[in-house]
Amino acid sequence: MKKDMDSRKRWWALMVLCLGVLMIVLDTTIVNVALPSIRTDLAFTETSLVWVVNAYMLTFGGFLLLGGRLGDLYGHRRLFLAGLTLFTVASLACGLANSQVLLVVARAVQGLGGAVVSAISLSLIMNLFTEPAERAKAMGVYGFVCAGGGSIGVLLGGVLTDTLNWHWIFLVNLPIGAAVFALCLMLLPGGKGQAGGARLDVWGAVTVTTSLMLAVYGIVNGNEAGWLSGQTLGLLGVAAVLMAVFLVIEARVQTPLVPLNLFRLRNVATANVVGVLWAAAMFAWFFISALYMQLVLGYSAMQVGLGFLPANLIMAAFSLGLSARIVMRFGIRAPLAAGLLLAAVGLALFARAPVAGSFAADVLPGMLLLGLGAGMAFNPVLLAAMSDVDPSESGIASGVVNTSFMMGGALGLAVLASLAAARTSSLAAGGADAVAALNGGYQMAFVVGAVFAALAAVLGLVLLRTGDAAGARAAGEAAAE
Repeated sequence: MKKDMDSRKRWWALMVLCLGVLMIVLDTTIVNVALPSIRTDLAFTETSLVWVVNAYMLTFGGFLLLGGRLGDLYGHRRLFLAGLTLFTVASLACGLANSQVLLVVARAVQGLGGAVVSAISLSLIMNLFTEPAERAKAMGVYGFVCAGGGSIGVLLGGVLTDTLNWHWIFLVNLPIGAAVFALCLMLLPGGKGQAGGARLDVWGAVTVTTSLMLAVYGIVNGNEAGWLSGQTLGLLGVAAVLMAVFLVIEARVQTPLVPLNLFRLRNVATANVVGVLWAAAMFAWFFISALYMQLVLGYSAMQVGLGFLPANLIMAAFSLGLSARIVMRFGIRAPLAAGLLLAAVGLALFARAPVAGSFAADVLPGMLLLGLGAGMAFNPVLLAAMSDVDPSESGIASGVVNTSFMMGGALGLAVLASLAAARTSSLAAGGADAVAALNGGYQMAFVVGAVFAALAAVLGLVLLRTGDAAGARAAGEAAAE
C-alpha cells in the first residue's frame, strides 16, 4: 500500500514540476505577443525593445550549466525552490515595472531563476522515476510541456494582452509560483546534494557562464549588428576563447563543473548534437510559422494561437502515454528518427505555403505533421541525453541538454531570420510586392529548418545506441523487485 501511495506521490510531484517548467517555457514566447503594447506603454525604441527578450535569453542561456551543477552539489529540491522563488519575485517586478530599466533588469533576473528551474527539473524527474516504463511515461509528459508550452504561450499572451493588459503576462506567474512552491515542499524529497561534498569549480563556472552569455548576446544581435561586423565576430571570438579555457580547466581540475567524461557517453553526446539541430527546427516552426500566419495571412494574435492548437492536442496525446508505449516497444532510436523526419516533412509543407494560403490546405497539414513529429521525438531525445548518466551528475547533464536546446534555438532562429531577411530583400529588389517578398523569405527559412530536422534524424538513426546501460540496469532492478 505504501508503494502505491509513493507511486501516486511521484506522479503528483511530476505534475507540480511540469507546472513550474511550463511557467518558464511560456515566458519565452508569451512576451512576444505583448511587445507592441510594452513598446507603446514604456516608450521603448525599436532597438531598445529587443532587450525585453534578450535580457531574459542572456541570463537563461548563460546560467543553465551552473544551475545544474549547483543542484548536484547542494540538493536538487533546494535549488529548484530557490530558482522558482527568484523567477516568481522577478515576475512581480516585471508586472509592476513602470520604466524601461526596471523591466529589462527584472527580465534578466527572471532568466536566471528560469535557468535554475529548467536545469534541475529534468534531473529531479529522472531521479524520481527509475523504472523504464514509468520514466518513459514521465518524460513524455515533460516533453509535451517543453514542446507545446511555446505555442501555448502565443495563445495565452494574446488572451491576456487583449482582455487585460501586458502587465498580466507576468503577474499571472505569482499564484502559479506560490502554488508550485508549496506543493514542492510537500511532494519532493529533500536531502543534500549527491556529488559527495565536492567543491564548486569556480573558475570553470566563471569562464563557461561568461562564454555562453557572450555567445547568446552575439547571436541574438547578429542580424541587427551584422554577422561580419567587428562586434559580432569579436563577441563570438571571445566566447570561443573562453570556452576553450573552460575545457582546459575541466580537464585539469579535481572536481570539474562539467565532467568531460560525460561526452564519452555516446548517447549523451549524440543527443546533445541532435538537440541543437532539433531546437533550430522547432524555433523555425514556432516563430516563422507564427509570423507567416500573422503578417502574410493576416491572422490576429488569438487566431495564431488557435492555429497551433491541433499540434498541441497531438503532442498532449503522445505525452499521456502514447510516447511511452512507443519507446517501450521500439526503443529510442527509431521513434526519434521517425519523429524528426515527420517534422522535416511538416516544415517542407510550410515552405510551399503561398501568399493567399488557407488554413485547411496550407497551415493545418504542416501543423499536424509537426505535432506528430514533436510528440514522437522529444521523449527519446531527452531519454538519450539523460539515461546513461549517474544520479550524482544528473543536474549537470540536464543543464547540458537544456543548454544545447537553448543555444541551438537561439543560433537557429538567428540564422533563419538572417536568411529570410536576405531572401526578402532580394525578392523586393527584383520587383516582388512586400507581402510576396516577405513570404518568400519565410519559405527559405522553412526549407533550412526542414534540413536541420532531417539532418538530426539521420544522426540519431546512425549514431544512437539502441540499448543503454542505465536502462538495462533499471530494467534488471525492476525485474528483481
